[in-house]
Amino acid sequence: MDEFTREALATRAFRSCTADRLVGVLEEIIAATGRRPVHIRMDNGTEMTAHAMADWCRFTGVDASFIDPGSPWQNGVCESFNGRFRDEFLTCEVFHSLTEVRVLAEDWRIEYNSYRPHGSLGFLAPQAFREQWVPTEFEQQRQLA
Repeated sequence: MDEFTREALATRAFRSCTADRLVGVLEEIIAATGRRPVHIRMDNGTEMTAHAMADWCRFTGVDASFIDPGSPWQNGVCESFNGRFRDEFLTCEVFHSLTEVRVLAEDWRIEYNSYRPHGSLGFLAPQAFREQWVPTEFEQQRQLA
């Protein structure tokens, strides 16, 4: 979840989430968006505090910003998103396979980013809000010319 744009950057379903899988998803997001975060706000779950995650942060120069244990309000944007995802997707569906979860979760993420207005973004969808702030590749090339 991007705190500024409120964009859901990825939804991944695993039978268990390890630090190595988390690092892989972060690398996918960076490759897809062309943007590397300055910091990552996270809780103190085992996948977040593992050596693989600490090494990734150190080698990429991304600051690991941990919330205090038992203090979800310190990560309110993410907690709000998690609540919506749980209420609107996870508790409303019956899944028959991991593949089905992955496909439907990605569809939900695209709908969330593309069509749902957010009051905190001036009632724009996260994608439209981001497009106001992040120049497209074409605009970047035009600025260099």
